[in-house]
Parts: sequence; C-alpha cells; structure tokens
Amino acid sequence: FKENRKDDIWLVDFYAPWCGHCKKLEPVWNEVGMEMKNMGSPVRVGKMDATSFSSKYGLLISILFLFCLSYLSSLKGDLAYNYRGPRTKDDIIEFANRVAGPLIRPLPSQHMFEHVQKRHRVLFVYVGGESPLKEKYIEVASELIVYTYFFSASEDVLPEYVTLPELPAVVVFKDGTYFVYDEYEDGDLSSWINRERFQGYLHVDGFTLYELGDTGKLVAIAVIDDKNSSVEHTRLKSIIQEVARVYRNHFHRDFQFGHMDGNDYINSLLMDDLTIPTIVVLNTSNQQYFLPDRHIENTEDMVQFINNILDGTAEAQGGDGLLQRVKRIVYDAKSTVMSVFKSSPLLGCFLFGLPLGVISIMCYGICTADTDGGVEEHEAVKKENGDRELTDEGSEEEQEEEKNGKYTELSDGELTQKDIMEKKKD
Repeated sequence: FKENRKDDIWLVDFYAPWCGHCKKLEPVWNEVGMEMKNMGSPVRVGKMDATSFSSKYGLLISILFLFCLSYLSSLKGDLAYNYRGPRTKDDIIEFANRVAGPLIRPLPSQHMFEHVQKRHRVLFVYVGGESPLKEKYIEVASELIVYTYFFSASEDVLPEYVTLPELPAVVVFKDGTYFVYDEYEDGDLSSWINRERFQGYLHVDGFTLYELGDTGKLVAIAVIDDKNSSVEHTRLKSIIQEVARVYRNHFHRDFQFGHMDGNDYINSLLMDDLTIPTIVVLNTSNQQYFLPDRHIENTEDMVQFINNILDGTAEAQGGDGLLQRVKRIVYDAKSTVMSVFKSSPLLGCFLFGLPLGVISIMCYGICTADTDGGVEEHEAVKKENGDRELTDEGSEEEQEEEKNGKYTELSDGELTQKDIMEKKKD
C-alpha cells in the first residue's frame, strides 16, 4: 500500500468484513468513490480490510473494530487526517476535498468572498499581512482542517458592514453576523476557533455531540421528535432557538444550543429512559447532565435554568465517579453484547458462547474430578473397614474355638481326677 500510494492523496476506509456498521457504510462508500472519480478529484478512494494486516495483529484489530465504527482516514504525504463526522456521501466528500486542498485558501475578490460565504455556514478569515498571528493561524489550520475551512483576504475584500478594530485580525462569519478574535477575552486562538466552528444553534446528532465535547462547552438540547408537530415539541425547540439568538453574548462562551431528534442516543449517555419532549443540558467533559426541576414554559424559564447551572444551584446528575464508572462499564458491556448479537448472531455466539462453553467445561471437569476422587476414597475406606470387621470376626471365632478347646481339656482332666478318687475310696 505504501509503495502504491507514493505522493497521492488517499481516502481510505479501514473496515472489518463482519462489522455491521462497516456493511452499512459500504454502499455509501461506493457512491463516494464514483462521485470523486466523476468530478476529477485528485483524491483516490480505497478500502482496506483492517483484520488482515497480519496474522499477529489481526485478532486484536478485529476486537478493536468490535467496539468502533469503520475507521475513515485521509492520507496526504506523511499526514493522516481522521474523519469523525456523519457517514453520509456529501459529508465524506466535503471532508476529502477540504483536507486535499491548501490549508489556507485565498479570497482575491468580493465576488469570491460572497460565493464562499454562501457555501459555508461558518467561515474563518485571516485579514492582514505577514505576522505572528498569521503563523499561529496556519498552525491551527493544520490541526483543525479536518473540521472546517480556513481562508485569508485583504480588508477591502470584506463586506462594507465589517469593521475591524485593528489589523491583523481573525474573523468568523456565522449566524448572519461576524465576530472578531480577541486574544485577551477569548484566550488561545486554537481554543477560540474550536469553540466558534459551530453555528449558535445546531441539529445535534451523535457525531456532532462527540465533536462538541472538544469545545469544553455545556450543550443545551431540546430532545424532541421531529416528526411530531404538536405544540409542546415545537415550543421547546423555539425556546432553545430564541435563547441561542437573543442571549448569544451572555452564554456563547459556556453553552452550545441545539435540538436532537429522538431520545435513543441521549438514553445511552444518561443510562436512563428520558421522556420526550424535554430539555437536558450535558457536560460532555465529565458526563454530568442537568434536568430542569420544573416545567420550562418560556424563554425566561430557560434563562433562569441556565443561570442556575452557572452559579452552581442546579443539581448535577451522572458524572464520572467510581459508582458511575462501574455503572457505565456494565451498561456499555450490555449494550455492546446486544448490538453484536443483533448485527451478527453467529459472531456473537462465537465470541461469547465459545469462551463461556470452554470455561464451563473446565469448571465441570474440575468439580467432577474432585467428586469422583472423593467417592473412590470413601469406597476404599469403607472397604478397608469391612475387611477389618471380617478379620475381627474371624479372630473371635478362633478365640471361641480355643476357649471351647480349653474347656474340653479341662473337663477331661476333672473327669480323670474324679475316677482316681473313687478308686481310692473303694
């Protein structure tokens, strides 16, 4: 593989043949390959059976894939960019095109800027000439190119409504407005970009929630059913949207807002069945979560709930304590076993049934061996005791015969003495 790829840019799916997630991705992956080929992309699409790397590590890799989705990676020279986004054709192609191009893409004109802004919901732009800030910007881009695009432009390319306090500057355009990076208020540039690479309000799924864990923000989610158009479902979603829009300057450094369709994924995080529609706030860094202690009727109630979390008066549930870790291990193990049996019953029987069967046979053999040995020893002792009883009985008979013999001899002697006495008397 190393000899064939040379300096090419590859998009590779490392998969396991028996993995249910990998099988589900296969038709999507074929579409990705055809689309990239038709558009004349320099990215070459391939796949590799991760379980056949070598006989030495094949089993280990198979076990690792038992607990993971197929592993997508883009190989560019000596660099490898791992994909952690949704498994859809458009998202995967977007990822491939992003990492295949230059780290920093120049915007030479206003027309180009407007075109790019329409295509990207979140747009990072460096404005200015050579500077230490630009060097830092390039460094951050090499780290976070897997998540978002990075551009550069001169000040006259920006829209007229944009006002920059000084140059150079890093600006993010999103949610119909823009925000300028301030080192004193926003801290490290990498951390700021990592926080700001999401829109203020999101449709949250499992992959997005996983990525939000890197931002260090609390995630306020309305858990609803998108197919349910009842007043309660739409009302909670509207409340979260309004808080994200109106109170952005108050909460954007600490909170990310959005909604989630269905409670299946959230139940796995909370290890409990969450009744929907409802609102939950997640701390993905320590697996804590907050549930409102009363019904959220309006925006003011939601703002009060958020303030209670910030000042520590809201009760946190879950967490990463010892008890919760044990509970998490048991829950994850149970979920993993069920998912394996559901996706591949034969594999589940082999992986879990065979070891349990071997252990059962070993335990049965050990217990049976001890029992048979005890029975045999007991029978031997019983037999020995029986022999002793028989020996003792024989000795008693001999003693009786000897006694009878002596009695006979004594009787004959007594009779002889009596005859002598009678003769003397005569």
